[in-house]
Amino acid sequence: MSSRIRVVVAKPGLDGHDRGAKVVARALRDAGMEVVYTGLHQTPEQIVEAAIQEDADAVGLSVLSGAHMTLFRRVLELLGERDARDIVVFGGGIIPNDDIPELEKMGVAKIFTPGATTQAIVEWVRENVAQPVS
Repeated sequence: MSSRIRVVVAKPGLDGHDRGAKVVARALRDAGMEVVYTGLHQTPEQIVEAAIQEDADAVGLSVLSGAHMTLFRRVLELLGERDARDIVVFGGGIIPNDDIPELEKMGVAKIFTPGATTQAIVEWVRENVAQPVS
């Protein structure tokens, strides 16, 4: 049984730009985490299903399309419906600073805005996602 942190990195919605998500996925992997990247154009339902199937400790969402409020909310709702609220949800992308407090109120643990370093993301995940017991 693995004791590494398991993270699903996902690109919800119609946004077709995934370079940032791939860079974050690789940084987390290189830091010793197990990472599953779901690919482009994933629905919240597909993301939550992947997170549950992969026994993920966290889900990282990358949103550049402007639909962050709707997409994050739906992922959180679905995790609640599936009794998986213990999965930490974080994300990043083009998200206005004014929306971050509302996302946090919803239950998003952390939002990384442009300019966040991969080192900062890796450190935050290590410090804020429970290390599984082997």
